[in-house]
Amino acid sequence: MTTPTPQHYYIFGQGISQSLSPTIHNAAFEHYGLPHRYNIKECNSLQDVKALINDPGFGGSSVTMPHKLSAGEFSAQVTDPATRLGAINTLIARSIDTGDGTAKREIHGDNTDWSGLYSLIKEYTSGESKQVGLVIGAGGAARAGVYAMAQAGIERIYVANRTLAKAVQIERDFEDLCRVIPVQLPSRLPEDPEFIIGTVPGDAMSQWAFQGLFGNEKGLCIEMAYKPRVTNLLAVARENPGWTTANGVEVLLRQGFEQFRLWTGLDAPEAVMRKAIEVATGGKVEGTSSL
Repeated sequence: MTTPTPQHYYIFGQGISQSLSPTIHNAAFEHYGLPHRYNIKECNSLQDVKALINDPGFGGSSVTMPHKLSAGEFSAQVTDPATRLGAINTLIARSIDTGDGTAKREIHGDNTDWSGLYSLIKEYTSGESKQVGLVIGAGGAARAGVYAMAQAGIERIYVANRTLAKAVQIERDFEDLCRVIPVQLPSRLPEDPEFIIGTVPGDAMSQWAFQGLFGNEKGLCIEMAYKPRVTNLLAVARENPGWTTANGVEVLLRQGFEQFRLWTGLDAPEAVMRKAIEVATGGKVEGTSSL
C-alpha cells in the first residue's frame, strides 16, 4: 500500500486559539493512519496565509469568522450551497484532470455549516411531515440554518432577530427557495415551531427571551453556539420534556464529519472524533438528547 503524501490542513480565522477542530481532525487522520496534520492559523486576512494555500502540500482548511466572505477569491470553484449562503467555511485542494494526461491543482470552496444542521433535522424527522421552523438570529449562521431547514422540506421558516431589517433581507435572499417569515425578537410567534435553531452567542440573550417558543409538545432545538455548553436557549428547551436538543459541540462535529469526507474521500470515523472531544474537554459529547 502506497503511503499518502503528507498534507497540511488548517483553520483560518481570528480568536480561534481554543478551537476544537484540530482535536477532531487529527484524531480522524490518526485513525486511518494518514500522515496529515491540522493546525490553527490565526490571521487578520486570508491574504496573510496565501502562501500556505498556494503551497503544494496544502490539503484544505476550515475557514471561520471573519474570513468566510472573502474565501471565494481563493476558490476556482464554489459549490451551490456556499454561493447561496454567501459564505465559505471549507477550502479543498483538488487535482483536476486537464484531459491531456496532466493534472492541475485547484482550490474549491464549500460550506458545511448547513449540512450538519440538515443531518440533525433529517435524523430527527425520519420522513414525518415538517411544517414550522424558527431560526434565531440573522447573520451568516442563520442563513445556514434557513438553508438546512429548506433542504429538509420545512414549509414555513420564521427568522427572528432584534434588528428586523436583517431578517427581511434573508426573506428576500431565499424567496425563490422557501417561505421565510421575518419577525422581531422577542415576540410571540403566530404558530408554534417544531424546529428551532439558535445562531446567536450563547449568553447574548436571557432565558426570558426564549420563553413561549416551546408551545409544541415535542420538537427539535439545535444550538450552534458551544460556549457555554448549556446556553440560555438550551436551558429553556430542556424544561420541556418532549423536546430533543443538540448542543453546539454536536453541530461542530457534524459539520466536521462532512469536512473530513470532502478532504479525504473517506467516511468520517465519527466515534473516534467524538471520543477525542470528550478527552479534550473532560465531558461527554451528548449527541441529541430527549429529556
